Amino acid sequence: MTTHDDTQNAHAASSVRDNRLVVAISSRALFDMEDSHDLFEREGLDAYRAFQIEHEDDLLEPGVAFPLVQKLLGLNALSGDVPPVEVILLSRNSGDTGLRIFNAIQHYKLGISRAAFTSGAPTSDYIAPFRADLFLSANAEDVGRALRAGVAAATILPSTAPQRSSEQLRIAFDGDAVIFGDEGERVSKEQGLEAFHLNESERWDEPLSGGPFRGFLAALHRLQAAFPAETSPIRTALVTARSAPAHKRVILTLRRWGVRIDEALFLGGRDKGPFLDAFGADIFFDDSPANVESARRHVATGHVPHGVSNT
Repeated sequence: MTTHDDTQNAHAASSVRDNRLVVAISSRALFDMEDSHDLFEREGLDAYRAFQIEHEDDLLEPGVAFPLVQKLLGLNALSGDVPPVEVILLSRNSGDTGLRIFNAIQHYKLGISRAAFTSGAPTSDYIAPFRADLFLSANAEDVGRALRAGVAAATILPSTAPQRSSEQLRIAFDGDAVIFGDEGERVSKEQGLEAFHLNESERWDEPLSGGPFRGFLAALHRLQAAFPAETSPIRTALVTARSAPAHKRVILTLRRWGVRIDEALFLGGRDKGPFLDAFGADIFFDDSPANVESARRHVATGHVPHGVSNT
């Protein structure tokens, strides 16, 4: 017999599941597969397939986004009404060559059970059916397709950044063209910095439009909201080239959205890399090719090919 309490508990569990954070990731972002990818580029699919089958029992080393995924999945072990995190593997491998990847997933005890192997076809078509909030890939074409479909997505770049020892998950975002729209950047590029500051000062009380990462930031905030701010396992930072007086509109926009950002760095054009290193970011998202080149020397970095900086 179903009781009223049973019904309430079922509804509560369903609500938590509906708030889950879903991250889709490519095999080359999760594991270090550059050698085999270079082989594919040089000698083609048959050589690549033979190599993967021959080395099926050889363990793949962690890739650039591996620590991020490990920390995200680790949130599922925390107690309380915490929205679950799910990581989906999207790979251009075939199911045959993908066996080596799942062997590595099993070895590292990553809680990844869902995957799509497309045998060379774009993986982006499966992002929507999996209801992913974020897509990370080393393939810029797939990332561009995902962004055009309205999903937060970034190209994971090679990085020599050291792995962070902290157990806390730390994610940093650029503002314009990532969390927010690129209107401000357009004014800056087309009319200059003085015009940009004037525009932001005159429109300080108008919320900024949402950028491609607004939805992911909201999903991340739902996870953060399950913990007291002072003991949260997740910490976020806004790292932007903006400075006063252009800071006010940003702060008021986030307040209007009801989203918490733990740290806000208004750098006024300073090099972001050392600040990201000081923050200890597990990953940083930025639209500017120049900024990501600087950042990836210090932290794992995802390029968001969106907005006027990428036209």
